[in-house]
Amino acid sequence: MRHLTLLTLLVLSAACSDPSNAETDSAPETPAVDPDALPTPVERVDPDSLPVIEAQLGIPPLAAPPTGRTSPAKVTVALEVKEETREIADGAEFNFWTFGGTVPGPMIRVRRGDYVELRLMNHPDNTMPHNIDLHAVTGPGGGATSTFTAPGHQTQFSFQALNAGVYVYHCATAPVGMHVANGMYGLIVVEPEEGWPAVDKEYYVMQGDFYTTGNYRAAGLQPFDMQRAIDENPSYVIFNGRDGALVGERALTANVGENVRIFFGNGGPNLISSFHVIGEIFDRVWLEGGSRQTRDVQTTLVPAGGASVVDLHTEVPGTYILVDHSLLRAFNKGALGMLTVSGEEALTVYSGQEIDEVYLGDQAPEVVAALEAAPADQEPLAVRMTRGEATYRGVCAACHQRGGEGLAGVFPPLAGSDYLRRDDAELARLVLAGLSGPITVNGNQYNGVMPGFANLTDHEIADVLTYVRGNLNNRGAPIEDEVIAQVRRDLPRPDPGAHP
Repeated sequence: MRHLTLLTLLVLSAACSDPSNAETDSAPETPAVDPDALPTPVERVDPDSLPVIEAQLGIPPLAAPPTGRTSPAKVTVALEVKEETREIADGAEFNFWTFGGTVPGPMIRVRRGDYVELRLMNHPDNTMPHNIDLHAVTGPGGGATSTFTAPGHQTQFSFQALNAGVYVYHCATAPVGMHVANGMYGLIVVEPEEGWPAVDKEYYVMQGDFYTTGNYRAAGLQPFDMQRAIDENPSYVIFNGRDGALVGERALTANVGENVRIFFGNGGPNLISSFHVIGEIFDRVWLEGGSRQTRDVQTTLVPAGGASVVDLHTEVPGTYILVDHSLLRAFNKGALGMLTVSGEEALTVYSGQEIDEVYLGDQAPEVVAALEAAPADQEPLAVRMTRGEATYRGVCAACHQRGGEGLAGVFPPLAGSDYLRRDDAELARLVLAGLSGPITVNGNQYNGVMPGFANLTDHEIADVLTYVRGNLNNRGAPIEDEVIAQVRRDLPRPDPGAHP
């Protein structure tokens, strides 16, 4: 027992005399920052002591401007619900229910810690009661329980913005899915105290799925189809409440060298979005609109009732296509927009097209044999028909088939085609410039895209049109090279940076 006590004392003495365990006057190490730590709680405020600011709302596709503030304020927001019949596509109308007369509703932008006073007004001409659920609100129903508003009435409630992020708001009046599917959704952005990094352009885009009795682009007034919504079979999946809302003259715009930010939300009510910009990479993404960032992203998932923030830097001029990368939604239901970038070319970043020529692959022997089959003493027309057939097999047959029969509902027939009963110049323009959109051939509807073949020579185009016109159960006169040349000169020069 005595030996054990002595041994214990020796061990303790050695430990106390070890310099590594001695106290020093050096400062303690700074603890590592925990990336998963919760943000510092927001201080409660006295609303009466805060400056009062009327919110500057963002009307899509423009984002609301940054708050530019470094301290909390009392922010007043007024939204009027309007039920309006308007176009959902060219020639097709739908009875939208809206916040503020737009789909999506206006973007609300505040700062974390702000005290927000929200007033909801339901226009007297409306037929339905409505309310609002803001996902940025901490409280029952996100505000829905405090804003049930009959037509011709208004309600109000207030909340403090406790969490930074990008949040969806929507109507939550039963049946909730129907109100959302009629266009009642938008975004409320709560900036972190330090704000976000400054960019050159900010845009506001939301995807939504719509359910009409008629199919995509069916003409006339299209009522809401509840069963179709329950079955999650939308007739439209569109950006900013309309087929083509961000296309052509309505496209988003930027200049080469600019940083562009898109606040992207998904109103749903049913579908998840796979948001992608063809030809661009997101330099930075705030995942699901929260505080987590990731970089160098090609496509980001945005759930129904969720949002994201994406930043990209423009390097090359041209047209960039915004899509839901569930691509049949993009090209067959409307989830497609455009970002048009202007400026100088950067050919070392992107060269543009360098080669565009016929590739025959394993069909080359047949084509060569067809060309060689024309004897030297043949009549010129027979030679042209042979050469036209060779071009047809190498260029046209892949879609329109060897015998010109086409593919039902996809590629129109060239054999016995009433569409080919057009003048020489019109046929030449079709081959040179291509064709897109709905057409009728032999009484059947087709709606697709045929690219232009301006890479073919005037001689090749004249010969292949002569072959198609005088063969494949068609009757028509030969087309001369000079016609093709004249049409080519008259066509506008294509934009080399444009997306096909």
